[in-house]
Amino acid sequence: MNKELFETKVKEFITFLDAEKNASPHTIRAYESDLHQLIDFWNHVTASAPSKPQSFDDIVRRYIVSLFYKKISKPSLARKCSCLRSLQQFLQHQGIVLNIAIKSPRIDRKLPTVLTIDEIFFLLDLIKDNHLPTRYPCRDKAIFELLYATGIRCSELVSITLSDINFDEKTIRVMGKGRRERIVLFGSKAMQMLKKYLAIERPALAKDTSRLHLFLNCGGGPLTTRSVQRIFEMFRRFLHIDRNLTPHKIRHSFATHLLHEGVDLRVIQELLGHKNLATTEIYTHISNQQLAQMCDEKHPLNNLDHLVFNE
Repeated sequence: MNKELFETKVKEFITFLDAEKNASPHTIRAYESDLHQLIDFWNHVTASAPSKPQSFDDIVRRYIVSLFYKKISKPSLARKCSCLRSLQQFLQHQGIVLNIAIKSPRIDRKLPTVLTIDEIFFLLDLIKDNHLPTRYPCRDKAIFELLYATGIRCSELVSITLSDINFDEKTIRVMGKGRRERIVLFGSKAMQMLKKYLAIERPALAKDTSRLHLFLNCGGGPLTTRSVQRIFEMFRRFLHIDRNLTPHKIRHSFATHLLHEGVDLRVIQELLGHKNLATTEIYTHISNQQLAQMCDEKHPLNNLDHLVFNE
């Protein structure tokens, strides 16, 4: 395969991911960037040795080796390998066989960090609206409340429209990864904060009455994921902690706290929108870890140091 044909097939592959595969916008952007990096590498190799043509297989091998030398992170390298394998499968259906024999690096699975219930209670209930350094405290607290009440992703949150919300049944229709639709639940506390935002702040933000998104920015447009991340950075300052506070950590906290309360793992899988139960099972490791710590602290046999036994 020459470079010109490869570039054409890359465009077809990206269109396939969007139109037929229903891949998430994040995946499409990442794969498109990865493949354009490979094209740039191919251009560089061709320019440095124009008289020495390189086969596609050679280019891919040299590209993978160059990534190792750059010492990029294991998750990024694994994604690039996955991208190339997906492209290989796509071209195979068109009768084009690529000999891409690459193995993804083994990724160490880290347990997600979560906030305690006390920390979340402090941020949502003890900090008054007028203490928040924001022009829209109702909106920002409603975002926090809704993320913790539902466990939805940040990208799902900013896509919610007014018509997605059913206040009578306390449900929201969200569009998850792979454009899979699901229904999530929220409680009375989140509903109260949402209605407060809708009554007090959103009318002033919705300069165009046709705006359908639930959460709007100061210009009246849909709030972005980056803006939501900045909102959580604002909340983090009140905790005086060194670790980051992100929307995804609230999602982890939601799942972990439900598991502590005895909610079935498959119910949590459904609420989170996980395709595989194995993805949800990571929260059982957190729970077991915390349970072991609690046993170590509370078990009577571990608290006998203060006792004096008479022989």
